[in-house]
Amino acid sequence: MIEVFKTDIRNKTTAKAILKILKQSFPSENFNFDLNDCDKILRTECNDNISQQIIEVINNQGFRCEILEE
Repeated sequence: MIEVFKTDIRNKTTAKAILKILKQSFPSENFNFDLNDCDKILRTECNDNISQQIIEVINNQGFRCEILEE
């Protein structure tokens, strides 16, 4: 399952730190950022529907994250 999120993460250093936290929380899932996109996209490739948990992890780090509506 691929899910796309809109975030307010603006720089590579922060994105790397968030990716590390996500990998620790969800070790079998894949994540990547596209910070060049105007929505600062986080893409996930997950086996389960963990969208809400991903949002909570990022929100707990002080950043905004929501599912990007197409």
